[in-house]
Amino acid sequence: MAVTPSGAVIVPRLATAVVGEGPVRGGALGKLTTDSPAALAWDDGVITYVGSAEGFSGNARELGRGCVVPGFVDCHTHLPFFGWRADEFEARLAGASYRDLHGEGGISRSARMLAAASDDEVLAFCAPLVSEMAAAGTTALEMKTGYGLSVEAELRQARLARTLAARVPQTCNVTLLACHAVPDGMTREDWVRAACEELIPAASSEGLVDAVDIYVEDIAFTVDDLRKVAASAKAAGLAVRCHADQLGASRAAEVAAEIGARSADHLNHIGAEGIASLAAAPTIAVVLPASTLMLRAPAPPVRKLIDAGAAVALSTDFNPGTSPVLSMPEVIALACSLYGMLPAEALTAATANPAWVLGLSDSLGTLSVGKRADFLVLDSDDVRDIPYRPGHSPVVETWIGGELVASRSDPGARAV
Repeated sequence: MAVTPSGAVIVPRLATAVVGEGPVRGGALGKLTTDSPAALAWDDGVITYVGSAEGFSGNARELGRGCVVPGFVDCHTHLPFFGWRADEFEARLAGASYRDLHGEGGISRSARMLAAASDDEVLAFCAPLVSEMAAAGTTALEMKTGYGLSVEAELRQARLARTLAARVPQTCNVTLLACHAVPDGMTREDWVRAACEELIPAASSEGLVDAVDIYVEDIAFTVDDLRKVAASAKAAGLAVRCHADQLGASRAAEVAAEIGARSADHLNHIGAEGIASLAAAPTIAVVLPASTLMLRAPAPPVRKLIDAGAAVALSTDFNPGTSPVLSMPEVIALACSLYGMLPAEALTAATANPAWVLGLSDSLGTLSVGKRADFLVLDSDDVRDIPYRPGHSPVVETWIGGELVASRSDPGARAV
């Protein structure tokens, strides 16, 4: 492994989102800054030059083909977890619904599998997955709890997430999914109280998490619970996120916007009021096409969100039950085919906007002077080829902080 905190490349094409004071909204989502040919230079892992090759006078490695784009930012995953649930996928294909499997299967099942595994087993299971994400171009990601379902078990999962984060090259944020499912033997009200009075303060005081999330659904928690969790999170100095309107309309998107949540995620059943609320608020609409595909769910109205002026982000929703997909190029392809997003829109939604969701926009998400040198070298100089060839990884090299961490020619460029 060669560590190269300083360097430069010259490529046929470079593409990155056009950013302003906040996340990219509306029609701006499809506008990219491009240079052909282009140069990108960095020193001590930080970008020092980005622009036309003619304007760059230093030494650089010249690439005969390809395009450089920002590293993908995966702002919604359910790592760390332990074990898979392929039989539930088969059951859904045979006619069972997600609601049918909730309880004995679903979240509770993943919680049982996580509880039965040792810390070393969980970390050994997850590390290769994060390596695979790096090879597919993910340079920053979120990890969630939510498979603990008790105060101590949620804190354990958060500690595992922090340990995993310290072992991988990507930047990793940790979100406390404080209310994912109601634990056995407790009422919903009792668990919300425990989450707000015990879990969130404990996670915050230990410095384990960066944000707090809640799953608002008729089989889970309510918008009133969202308000309580948000108040507790804000008191602890943590950002708020929300699983909203996935299985049915709940007004969660409207409330998320009202309370200033960082994001509202899923949105398969968002209505006109929710769209208007997100368009008028800083809250980012995170849409998850792999989950839509795996659940054969209605597509969220992404074009209406974009046309209304909402900021839209893409993510994998990587989890063992409803989205066992960790490839952001695959998510971009699904977003274009299922949601009708244009390739340039999808690229911005997979880079610049998810960096805002994670509170990392000052350092990640675009190729800009002063930001970290997180970038990808693609095998085509046309970003439209990312969604055009689903199942094919376009990523030839993944660089994080000016270090080559994954390469087709050297699969062991960085071992996790």
